[in-house]
Amino acid sequence: MRTVYDASDVRRTIETLVDRLSVTFSPASPLNIIGIRTRGEILAQRLALALGARGFSHIGRGVLDITLYRDDLSEIGPKPMVRPTEINIDINTHPLLLVDDVLFTGRSIRAALDALSDFGRPGAVRLAVLVDRGGRELPIQADFVGLKLPSVPGDHRVNVKLAEIDGRDEIIVEPRS
Repeated sequence: MRTVYDASDVRRTIETLVDRLSVTFSPASPLNIIGIRTRGEILAQRLALALGARGFSHIGRGVLDITLYRDDLSEIGPKPMVRPTEINIDINTHPLLLVDDVLFTGRSIRAALDALSDFGRPGAVRLAVLVDRGGRELPIQADFVGLKLPSVPGDHRVNVKLAEIDGRDEIIVEPRS
């Protein structure tokens, strides 16, 4: 199993996602793209920019913090860091692309769907992830996947690093510490 994906791999993976999105959604129709903090937010920003370069002109952007919606909030610690959700767009009736970096158990996506319901009712919600590592605990699947890693052992993590936060783009599969 490959364990390190460098910046060029990440770039190609994002380009693959953009290719799939650009044939699924119409450039002339509204599309809201909301990223889950923190790396999903960065990926959503990159996807929106790339789609804009392909002629998508009606893209609404938002950022979703799911901390208080998580079912493992008590395990995070006594003072979880909650950052603001920024959804200053009308999400009602328009298609919405929810973006995250890694899909594993599905619990983060369930929390995101719960949080989104506080802001309205999109026409449809589609999920895009950079990496799907398998291991679902809930019946949640991504509509758009950049990289599938179905054989990651349960005692390993998939760490996505993005230049805007980490100083470099890379995906690393490593044992949990």
